[in-house]
Amino acid sequence: MAKKSVFITPSILSCDLAHLQDEVTSIESYADWLQVDVMDGHFVPNLSFGAPVLKHLKTSLPLDVHLMVSNPKERLKEFFAVGAKNITFHAEAVASTADRKDIISHIHKAGATAGIALNPGTPVSAIGDVVDEVDLVLIMSVHPGFSGQKFMPEVLGKVTALRKAHPELMIQMDGGIDSLTAAECKKAGANNLVSASFIFDAQDRKGAIEALRTA
Repeated sequence: MAKKSVFITPSILSCDLAHLQDEVTSIESYADWLQVDVMDGHFVPNLSFGAPVLKHLKTSLPLDVHLMVSNPKERLKEFFAVGAKNITFHAEAVASTADRKDIISHIHKAGATAGIALNPGTPVSAIGDVVDEVDLVLIMSVHPGFSGQKFMPEVLGKVTALRKAHPELMIQMDGGIDSLTAAECKKAGANNLVSASFIFDAQDRKGAIEALRTA
């Protein structure tokens, strides 16, 4: 992955879906990636976007697909087809090392980077079997499923531990990220910040993104 001090990744979870293209266009010149939260109503108690929505979305931003689903392997092809740059699946959804490695291999063979996500209550040790094979680890700082939740500072210790053990790893944080919590995340060692409502609810979206970048 390209070297950069911090990546800012707006999540379309807080977009006005009736004007999704306009919403994405409004941040395209200022952001680094665009995150798509895919929820199945089973792994998390909510439903959201699928590949058909992305098929009609025009953006130059790399698509970062966050699979909050119980069957990530079965969902890979549809996101390969729309050109996903990164696909992240949850450690909690795939317990078997063999299955995890299989998913990572499929993602890499498709030309994308692979990430694994940890819910707030899941320790870093839970991904010890594959942490050296993924390109990104996503530390959730809220319970996944809904935008607008309060940041959980207790997860920052996981970021610090990961950064110490893996200096070159892309560490992404998602949940309750604003200009104040962004500074805490970066201090702990995160270098990819996902933000939804802080960006898309802002009147000055360029300013919101820059506030995260310079926090």
